[in-house]
Amino acid sequence: MRFLPALTALSLTTLGVVAAAPPASAAGAPGLGPTATGYGGAVATVDATATAVGLDVLRKGGNAVDAAIAAAATLGVTEPFSAGIGGGGFFVYYDAKRRSVSTIDGRETGPATMTEDYFIDPADGLPYDFSEARVSGLSVGVPGTVATWEAAARKWGTRSLAEGLRPAARVAERGFGVDATFRQQVADNAAAFGQFDSTREIYLPGGAPPAVGSTLRNPDLADTYRLIAKQGSGVFYRGAIADDLIETVRNPPVADDPTGAWAYPIRPGELTKADLARYRLRFPSPTRSDYRGLTVYGMNTPSSGGIAVSEALNIIEKGLPGSASATEKLHYYLEASALAFADRNRYVGADTSPQTVKQLLSDRWAAQRACRIDPGKALTKPVPPGDITASGCTPTTVGKPVEQGQSTTNLTVADRWGNVVEYTFTIEQTGGNAMVVPDRGFLLNNELTDFNFAPTQGTAADPNLPGPGKRPRSSMSPTIVLKDGKPFLALGSPGGATIITTVLQVLVNRLDLGMTLPEAMAAPRASQRNSAGIQAEPAFRARYGPQLTALGHTFGPDVAELGAATAIEFTRGGGLIASAEPVRRGGGAAAVVRPRR
Repeated sequence: MRFLPALTALSLTTLGVVAAAPPASAAGAPGLGPTATGYGGAVATVDATATAVGLDVLRKGGNAVDAAIAAAATLGVTEPFSAGIGGGGFFVYYDAKRRSVSTIDGRETGPATMTEDYFIDPADGLPYDFSEARVSGLSVGVPGTVATWEAAARKWGTRSLAEGLRPAARVAERGFGVDATFRQQVADNAAAFGQFDSTREIYLPGGAPPAVGSTLRNPDLADTYRLIAKQGSGVFYRGAIADDLIETVRNPPVADDPTGAWAYPIRPGELTKADLARYRLRFPSPTRSDYRGLTVYGMNTPSSGGIAVSEALNIIEKGLPGSASATEKLHYYLEASALAFADRNRYVGADTSPQTVKQLLSDRWAAQRACRIDPGKALTKPVPPGDITASGCTPTTVGKPVEQGQSTTNLTVADRWGNVVEYTFTIEQTGGNAMVVPDRGFLLNNELTDFNFAPTQGTAADPNLPGPGKRPRSSMSPTIVLKDGKPFLALGSPGGATIITTVLQVLVNRLDLGMTLPEAMAAPRASQRNSAGIQAEPAFRARYGPQLTALGHTFGPDVAELGAATAIEFTRGGGLIASAEPVRRGGGAAAVVRPRR
């Protein structure tokens, strides 16, 4: 860690934090709110500084890809516990000139030595506890984010990766304001962060989370960005940064005097420099389905998001009566979600065949699954997956629900030429694996914990067990919806497995319940992921709980919030409605190049 010169009290100065600074939204982007309407391009992210950076790129003639890279790199500074160059993600791009949708799979990969029992403790033959696996070198996959940015810039951008990184490097150098959400995320991770010198030097000044209103600077990350700008992705995957990353994984920088207790041994990982050097992006065809005259594009495997969202929409379209009430529409949303999750857990993983994906996305399969839904009575959960070898309403054996990571971030960008980027990227859990690479300023991912630690599908094959060089299944669901071949809506969200239901519910809110986009984003949420009880925000349960309970739905404990979505809707005459969360995760920020007066 390179320390800053004296600026204020010693306990803050030596750790790179200065008190009494304005919050990021005030310092970087005055007046940005959750909704913006206008023309000429738009940006929506969870952070005002990142949105302002992306908007500046658009105003200076950059396209959607240029702005997305600059905003994403800034989120790596201001949202470091959700995303950054230590992780990976999925990039979906609509090319207005070609009227085509393309994707980049920048998902992390496991080491070449990874086997199915990777997360089994050899001492007792049982899977590691999640926290033990997470805060360790074992959880780190080869990051794909730097490669994604570089490839997107070369294929579709008008500016170099170096240009895209410059604004974020300035933010990291000068600092950004700590808000209540940021501070709480540090507090929630204080025990894990306190185990590592390199992490607590940045995020636990004086042994405590940084104060709200203070300025957090990360000059090491600024230098890392500048090094990548100068030397390209090679320095990350084969050069000096790779050396430091692998050293961190294989010899975690555990403090001699940790701050706080940690219940588990901190295990080294198996990742090697050869694993980094052999990393390659994938460019799969997007998933595609039709819904109410619209064409829905999403992310293919190893993400399950595009498949699950489209399957659920297909089930709703096949089964939902045209005269359905709002309660009936939500009933079908919840039932379709459960059915899609049952099939996702049984059939979808990194190596799922194109034939299986095609079947899960077909109208015929949707009809087989929709016939399970009773309009007047909820199914008993968990529901079994469908039998992909049979026809009709034929279930197979029940698999266990699978739940992991809860973090991630998302951004949505459109430019004046009609190009669109929907990008979801992550370091997995909030705070990743809790290890900052010393002198490099970025947290590593715990993405490999997205694998199932042990088989979950009974006697059937589990599609998401670890394997050499394999990519774990994801729930990320960056989605672009076209109408007559042109963009109508683009959206995505963080939230672990709840990403799928958040994206699906926003679509149902907008397309079936008749809400405006800002209303669809702000509406209370519920997530049914084939579990006994629905996970719901308190406002959803208060508004819809009695009617849904009367149909046999069961609610689990309330959750404060689900997702933190961003979206853009495309209106007549080139108009744009950019939307971010008004409240969730502290509220997001949306902006347009030329606001409507």
